[in-house]
Amino acid sequence: MTRVDFHTNVADKLGYACRLARKAYLAGQPVVVLAEPSELRAFDERLWTFAPLEFVPHCMADNALAAQTPVVLTSTLEGKLPHHQVLMNLGQTLPANFASFERLLEIVGGDAQELHAGRERYRFYRDRGYPLANHKQDA
Repeated sequence: MTRVDFHTNVADKLGYACRLARKAYLAGQPVVVLAEPSELRAFDERLWTFAPLEFVPHCMADNALAAQTPVVLTSTLEGKLPHHQVLMNLGQTLPANFASFERLLEIVGGDAQELHAGRERYRFYRDRGYPLANHKQDA
């Protein structure tokens, strides 16, 4: 069963997500990052610049090198994805097919709309018996 980790009240979602992606990469855990296309573009840029002396290898899911790349960016979980260890959700909706991943990282910002959407997803997972962990960030 998929383990679900909620990271809530995150002030800088993209910076936080970059650090989590780096942590997973260094631990040898491939990650699929799910977000809306505009947020994916911004996340892609942040991965290039968030740490001047570090690089987190990443590409879009439709890239020919996706299977060999540890961090894969996508706006949909439809179709074939190269990794199923960790899914990082930067969106505000329940990810389709999340149960095909070993672990789901839900990144929730601090504004009221994101917190409400995050609570709805939390209830969904909880009511279906998924193992949950909470990591509340300081505001």
